Amino acid sequence: MAAPVDLELKKAFSELQLKMIDTQQKVKLADLQIDQLTRVQKHAKLTHTEISSLPDNTRLYEGVGRMFILQSREEVNNLLTDKQKTVDEKIKELEQKKVYLERSVKEAEDNIREMLLSRRAQ
Repeated sequence: MAAPVDLELKKAFSELQLKMIDTQQKVKLADLQIDQLTRVQKHAKLTHTEISSLPDNTRLYEGVGRMFILQSREEVNNLLTDKQKTVDEKIKELEQKKVYLERSVKEAEDNIREMLLSRRAQ
């Protein structure tokens, strides 16, 4: 009768271990995405700072594919502001997802510990 219990524990342990590995990979992916979005955000801020330091009569162009389109300063500032807002929202979403995943990893670790303790108690 001890053998079926051991098999059940082994199966549950391997499932929890797989879930933990998968969740850790997702956390790493979220970290990478946050880092990339942070770089985009810095780039937009620096571009906005540089544009604001230019004289008013400076012609500004936006790159579209392999060509450039003449844009007004106001349009370029609006595009940069929208980009920053979008990136901020995405970063917040990813951080919430990351917190959820980290909590999930912690729960999986706790479940593994409980399983091992119950196994030793038997």
